[in-house]
Amino acid sequence: MEQLLLNIGFGNSVVAQKVVAILSPGSSPMKRVKDEAKKEKRLVDVTHGRKTRAVILTESNHILLSAIQAETVANRFASLMDEKDVKPHG
Repeated sequence: MEQLLLNIGFGNSVVAQKVVAILSPGSSPMKRVKDEAKKEKRLVDVTHGRKTRAVILTESNHILLSAIQAETVANRFASLMDEKDVKPHG
């Protein structure tokens, strides 16, 4: 199966089929999720020092932080899935 790469900003990509959820970072539960992932070394920050605007959960239980708006990342994800008529894994 062809792996589709989802652009999450600043030249960084993730295999789209491995994405479980794309969430906004502002809520208290999201802050706890980020803190836990950081403590357990499962956090990948690709914001390049900018404000976190999306939290991406992967099937490997890694948490990716992106400076791209969650809605934009979700739209990119949907476009990839529509283009290739692929169903997300999970």
